[in-house]
Amino acid sequence: MWWSERRTLVFGLCALALAGCGFAPVYGPQGTAERLQSAVRVQAPNTRTEQLLLQRVEQRIGRGSRYELSYNLTIRRKEMAVAPTNISTRYNLVGTVSYTLRAAGTDTALIKGRTTGFTGYSATDSTIATSAAKRDAHARLATILADRMIARLLAAASDLPE
Repeated sequence: MWWSERRTLVFGLCALALAGCGFAPVYGPQGTAERLQSAVRVQAPNTRTEQLLLQRVEQRIGRGSRYELSYNLTIRRKEMAVAPTNISTRYNLVGTVSYTLRAAGTDTALIKGRTTGFTGYSATDSTIATSAAKRDAHARLATILADRMIARLLAAASDLPE
């Protein structure tokens, strides 16, 4: 009983503190997400993973022409586990995306940033299964990086001119 009352008090104080500091939901009424919804054109992809990144961004915030988003995606593969036969059985994909949001037709960066993420996959004796696991890991990594990039763009969207 004592813990329940204390927990309620702590949560109440936290909610009060957030309300007092100007906290506002990004997707709430007049939230900063409105500034980017259906307003961003993303640079054309060159690889399958970039295509999946672009697809996820457009899924989350739509497509528009007010802003232009350019990015640089790099992916490194690291061997994580090696069998006694000296064959790698587990890999990590470490991805980094650097991005810049500009007003359409300008060279002035409004928001710049960089985010990283990783995922892994296992290699088996089957080439087809390993290839499918690798392809799936690239898709997961594209989703992770796109979601992190969007979260940072939405958090910084309040600084965008209206």
